[in-house]
Amino acid sequence: MAQQGARRCCLGWDFSTQQVKVVAVDGELNVFYEDSVHFDKDLPEFRTQGGVHVHGDGLTVTSPVLMWVQALDILLEKMKASGFEFSQVVALSGAGQQHGSVYWKTGASQTLSRLSPNLSLHQQLQACFSVSDCPVWMDSSTTAQCQRLEAAVGGPQALSCLTGSRAYERFTGNQIAKVYQQDPEAYRQTERISLVSSFAASLFLGSYSPIDYSDGSGMNLLQIQDKAWSQTCLSACAPHLEEKLGPAVPSCCIVGAVSRYYTQRYGFPPDCKVVAFTGDNPASLAGMKLEEGDIAVSLGTSDTLFLWLPKPSPALEGHIFCNPVDPQQYMALLCFKNGSLMREKIREESASRSWSEFSRALQSTEMGNGGQLGFYFDVMEITPDIMGRYRFNAEDHEVSAFPGSVEIRALIEGQFMAKRIHAEGLGYRVLPKTKILATGGASHNKDILQVLADVFGAPVYVIDTANSACVGSAYRAFHGLAGGTDVPFSEIVKLAPNPRLAAAPNPGATQVYEALLPRYAKLEQKILSQTRSAE
Repeated sequence: MAQQGARRCCLGWDFSTQQVKVVAVDGELNVFYEDSVHFDKDLPEFRTQGGVHVHGDGLTVTSPVLMWVQALDILLEKMKASGFEFSQVVALSGAGQQHGSVYWKTGASQTLSRLSPNLSLHQQLQACFSVSDCPVWMDSSTTAQCQRLEAAVGGPQALSCLTGSRAYERFTGNQIAKVYQQDPEAYRQTERISLVSSFAASLFLGSYSPIDYSDGSGMNLLQIQDKAWSQTCLSACAPHLEEKLGPAVPSCCIVGAVSRYYTQRYGFPPDCKVVAFTGDNPASLAGMKLEEGDIAVSLGTSDTLFLWLPKPSPALEGHIFCNPVDPQQYMALLCFKNGSLMREKIREESASRSWSEFSRALQSTEMGNGGQLGFYFDVMEITPDIMGRYRFNAEDHEVSAFPGSVEIRALIEGQFMAKRIHAEGLGYRVLPKTKILATGGASHNKDILQVLADVFGAPVYVIDTANSACVGSAYRAFHGLAGGTDVPFSEIVKLAPNPRLAAAPNPGATQVYEALLPRYAKLEQKILSQTRSAE
């Protein structure tokens, strides 16, 4: 996409699972340039599917690190060919898919610091990695390492209180432990371990970028309260790990200026600042301009909740991360597997495959559904771990079926009540100023959003978030440039486009759902204990 004349700007990068993307945002916070490189399509020689390699065991999932490097080369060359004015870039920041890790080989830092502007990055970094295919967030091969880590700190709840999450197979500490155990020679040859985010920042700096607090809290290694590496967790994973990770830093700090490679090859100004890169989920929180008390709900294949939390209560489900735009605050992330595919199934079964009929069912049934509650988990849910469908009448007796329109409302109300109950379990509270920002496929259905507004008792807004991690990264670059921790992020983004109101809670909604929520929570616990005792 060509540029509209030169203007002072910040770049936001996103090294995601399937592509590398970039946006340029000017001083008025308008996006005026965007482009991307798609791994499968543009770099077929790496033979990825969906940007990854799924190994024979079905559990191990990796990505070639040189593919990410080459994608950056291609994207910078595309920008140059389009006439992009790199001389106008005052700062840049970025995001990386969370939980992926990169292993720099001994001597790589010297190569990074001496890059020749006459050659591409991937030509010069060929021999810089001790692990060529890096573990990414889709990997689930580290169950043994997770069990060992939880045992070392006194169990899953103790680990959650310390690091914000119980042990998860994709989390970086457990992945590092597996590398150390299965390939001790590769681990011995590693002088630095980066997250995908800090790896990408290192490419721009020409030196190792520190891991930021927010992405660092997705590793099962960082103590979220005091922002320091946990010695117990480090020791449980691998030896000499702290020196390989380096110190963690606030997410909004400047980590340096771009290296001479970029000034000489592309014309970046020598004083162009690099603001710490973070994870894609924290960057999306910045891109959606969340504030204290706000919730973002992504209604996709899985439903994801982002919460801004002042005082978290770490639990056995969900994740607490350090907040990317305010180091004194936190963010929480909850994922629900039975999202849009479950809604589509009920639409097929109860609304003749028609979304308009589905909407009419929501319009024609009352708030609270006459006390009838439903739980719909056709695939094994993770929040909480239940599978199956369960329906209860107003007296809490299980029934085998509901009429079509009741079924539809029971599904949507149940999905949103579960989200509110589990959010409150992590310490979230709906405030008078709470806004809900809805994205994803189902956010286009105003009747679904009306139920969301009613259940939470808060207005729902919609926002275009196609590139929220990229745009959030550019906003974070402006924030770091303006002083980071000393300046409220909300001041920096006040010129950015505002979301538009889609649904306000109906009168009486609060009373209806305040009565239903405890019942729903109690029934969920009942189903959970029944399924566990049946195992």
